[in-house]
Amino acid sequence: MSREKTLPIRRSIEEAIKNESETHSLKHYLNDKLPELHHAIKLPKANQTETMLRFLTSYIEHVPDFVEALTELMQRAGIYEQAQVFIEIAEDYFLKPPDIVREHAGLQALIDEAYLAHRLIEEINDQIMVDCGLPLAPIDMTVSNIVVHDLLGETFANELDLAVHYSVEALFQHLKLSDNPKFQAYVDQHKTNGWEDVLERWPCLIKDASIELSLENNSSDALH
Repeated sequence: MSREKTLPIRRSIEEAIKNESETHSLKHYLNDKLPELHHAIKLPKANQTETMLRFLTSYIEHVPDFVEALTELMQRAGIYEQAQVFIEIAEDYFLKPPDIVREHAGLQALIDEAYLAHRLIEEINDQIMVDCGLPLAPIDMTVSNIVVHDLLGETFANELDLAVHYSVEALFQHLKLSDNPKFQAYVDQHKTNGWEDVLERWPCLIKDASIELSLENNSSDALH
């Protein structure tokens, strides 16, 4: 996918960042919300609001990068014509948000859309892993998505999760990617050679320490 295809998403993000610099609405929201975070989510003692604001901004900004990366990987794997609907869904989360998304402005509004897009990518990877034994892309957004899930609130985030899950599950029943010889060759290639070439081409897929938040393994209350 050319960068021009994701320009509308990037513009909406740029406008939201500009709005935040003027209104600080997300920062004010985080000041109130952070004390309510699950105790397993650990933030530095100093500048917690700024740390979370940087994390969320990066989380949102990664969406068009991931969309472009996944588009290229689908093309290389020979499944773009079959699976491009997922790319279109991810784009529509930003350009034509579903009714389930709440009315907000600026960066706070884009958290919902970014969460939908990231969870869609996570579900695609999980489904392909189940079907083929290897994900489409070497990316793990689990921890980041857990943190945003908690910020959004259990009830609302679960509604978003269900919307994504049902969309992916219904579509995958018809795709049968494991029956595609070219995709099987793609899977076999990366099982043998790893992902170095992909990570060199798409460094955005590498875990970003600036948005990593540690979780306690012995937490008694499960995070979803």
